[in-house]
Amino acid sequence: MYRKQQFVFRKDQIHKATIRNYTTSDFNGLIEIQKRAFPPPFPPELWWNKEQLASHIDNFPLGALCVEIDGKIAGSMTGLIVDFDPAHPHHTWDEITDEGYIRNHSGLGNTLYVVDLCIDPDFRGFKLGKELMNAMYEIVVHLQLDRLLGGGRMPTYHKFSEHLTIDEYVYKITSGEYKDPVITFLLQCGRTPLKAVNGYLDDKESCNYGLLMEWKNPFI
Repeated sequence: MYRKQQFVFRKDQIHKATIRNYTTSDFNGLIEIQKRAFPPPFPPELWWNKEQLASHIDNFPLGALCVEIDGKIAGSMTGLIVDFDPAHPHHTWDEITDEGYIRNHSGLGNTLYVVDLCIDPDFRGFKLGKELMNAMYEIVVHLQLDRLLGGGRMPTYHKFSEHLTIDEYVYKITSGEYKDPVITFLLQCGRTPLKAVNGYLDDKESCNYGLLMEWKNPFI
């Protein structure tokens, strides 16, 4: 199981943070964070439910992480292991995560796949998302997997889609010409683009695209 303690900073504030695996006693807090992070008009049926969270800790408890600030849950990140072939990257979020239930988790896979990352709005600014990502990287190294992989939304692409292809849009982000709130954050976390996948998720802002981004295990 995973547990790490460290200090985190937001301007002049300093707090002790604990990153650990979440358990059944955390479910209500995790669902409340989803509600605050993704308020209406975000569809409530897309928030985590207790059945999904229970499936996470049943199928891959090591990949079910949360972060606490001074004892209060402030965010979570969930992953599963899949067998990924870079030569055949196309998939949807529903397919590869089992619609968020991760019952398809495979201990024989080569890739730690990110299902979800969510930070309580009250705790933004502490870079907790990056700290959770770093924890997942450590799990990749610990399990000797090839990579961490996940699909990122591109919530500003719809503003440019009439005159930019998806590949052109990604290039402008990676060259620093544009900033995207999700993709730029993932770049700052050390992830690199692999492929933009059409139909990855139902998301008008991203024009239904998801950008697959990986972090390769530096020891393999």
